[in-house]
Amino acid sequence: MSRAAITLVRTGIILLWLYPLTPGRERKQTKWPVISDKPFIVVWNAPTANCKSVYGIDLGLDVFDIVANQNATFIGQNITIFYYDNLGYYPYYTAAGASVNGGVPQNGSLKAHLAKAQADMEKEIPLTDYSGLSVIDWEAWRPSWIRNWAKQAIYRQKSEELVREEHPRWPESQVTRQAQVEFEQEAQAFMGQTLKLAKGLRPSGLWGYYGFPCCYNSIDGMASENYTGKCPDVEKERNDRLGWLWRESVALYPSIYLNEQLRSSQRALKYVHHRVGEALRLAEVRENVSLPVLPYARIVYVSTMDILTQIDLVHTIGESAAMGAAGVVLWGNGDYARSQESCEVVKAYISGVLGHYIVNVTSAAALCARALCSSHGRCVRKDEGARIYLHLNPETFTVRRNLEPGGPHFLLWGNLAEEDLKRMQDSFQCQCYWGWKGTHCQESHSIEN
Repeated sequence: MSRAAITLVRTGIILLWLYPLTPGRERKQTKWPVISDKPFIVVWNAPTANCKSVYGIDLGLDVFDIVANQNATFIGQNITIFYYDNLGYYPYYTAAGASVNGGVPQNGSLKAHLAKAQADMEKEIPLTDYSGLSVIDWEAWRPSWIRNWAKQAIYRQKSEELVREEHPRWPESQVTRQAQVEFEQEAQAFMGQTLKLAKGLRPSGLWGYYGFPCCYNSIDGMASENYTGKCPDVEKERNDRLGWLWRESVALYPSIYLNEQLRSSQRALKYVHHRVGEALRLAEVRENVSLPVLPYARIVYVSTMDILTQIDLVHTIGESAAMGAAGVVLWGNGDYARSQESCEVVKAYISGVLGHYIVNVTSAAALCARALCSSHGRCVRKDEGARIYLHLNPETFTVRRNLEPGGPHFLLWGNLAEEDLKRMQDSFQCQCYWGWKGTHCQESHSIEN
């Protein structure tokens, strides 16, 4: 245990009652921390094994409290991600317009898909008690008919063709209505039944779909200084109609990838804030327990290898933590380990700005949870729009490498000062974990799932 943690145990409980918490919006209980009993985690989801095996560069992820699979693979003990081509018989069209597995869900075989999906899950996740993040990344089509625009418009066109072939004399309006009904029914069947299967096979996994929910706040006006980032009301209504998906999910994985045009701007903060906020809203669809939300972020701007600025780490990781997310998943593709140079860039970022910021936020979240929430909940902003973050006070805390063998890779040195705790209590409230209640999550009770 670090000196900081020991000091917190000695002083935090005493100070806790000197400054009673002023409640913000009441929060439902949420599931216990997903990995390592930490209120906020950062998970590495990038195939960077080649950095060490080919170029001899150890990224040192564990040094900075980053959760990763052994050998930094896409599939492993802490996180597993399935794509369109390694889970069942997902129906889709190629970029050239060729049909695969039926093309549209109503033209695919759900029975064959589920049988193949079961075999794939059992192969990739052999342990029946697997309890890591379990993400399905299906992006070819969207389950809401109206959201299949641009490249996805082919799914509406092909769905209409199927109805037109069966009912050649129907007017176009009737064809479209029927095509929508058939598409959405089978889209729900493919996505919902896949989740049900997964939960039956690996019930402790945190199953959910990448990019869901999305509130489509990036379509217009992102370059404008007047950009608000707010989710359009119509998109929130469409998300409400996907209640079946949120009820079947075990965790939610919205995307908060930043484009270059948002670099170091307040627009980036607004973009992330409203996306995470919409996920947290939908996470409460269940009657008693809210779902954990783990946004997917990147350490580079979309379609570049330019690393995020420090303020954009605050806008993504920091904002997610302060709003009450259970963690952030850092996704990356093969570009990170494509060459010795790219590996060196990633390592330098992890060893510098990124790693130290992650340690700062994860440690602050843990300290706050212990001081305010009896270690039975996580700290969440009282004012959802405030610019207040779970950051360590640099005047009272430092992060140092631990050179002692067999111990943690870093130590927090410092004291949780009275003014630090007062600031936490003024700005944050507790969201209790399942089975606990009270202002400080100090009361044990039982609830039904």
